[in-house]
Amino acid sequence: MKTLLTTFALILTIFSASAQEQSSTAVSQKNNYVVLTKKVPQLKPITLTAEALQSQDKENYGEFQVIICGQTVKDLTDKDDMKPFLEAAQKANVKIVVCGFSMKKFGVKAEDLPKELEVVPNGILYDFELQKKGYLSIEL
Repeated sequence: MKTLLTTFALILTIFSASAQEQSSTAVSQKNNYVVLTKKVPQLKPITLTAEALQSQDKENYGEFQVIICGQTVKDLTDKDDMKPFLEAAQKANVKIVVCGFSMKKFGVKAEDLPKELEVVPNGILYDFELQKKGYLSIEL
């Protein structure tokens, strides 16, 4: 009987420790966000949203990424027009990613883009990959 009680106490301790570990892991997960857009002017409200979420989430705020796809990739080559958007994105810690598939389709070269922008081969695929990692996603 004493062995049975000892075994039961040991099992209870293991499950309790496991539950506490899972609980603390769930609390420590960061909130990550991704927005897929086809319009450069939307970068301003997207950046404001990122700032608001960062303020709300506090230590649970993770990453915020914007993926730009479609014909609007041509607009990204105008570095003067892009400057205020890029400054706001940097201030809000927003990473801007450009769809390489769209760039190829509309004849945009990586060297024509501002250096702050990252190019991925396929923006839609990249969005799905981030969603698989738990990113909250929206398309505008």
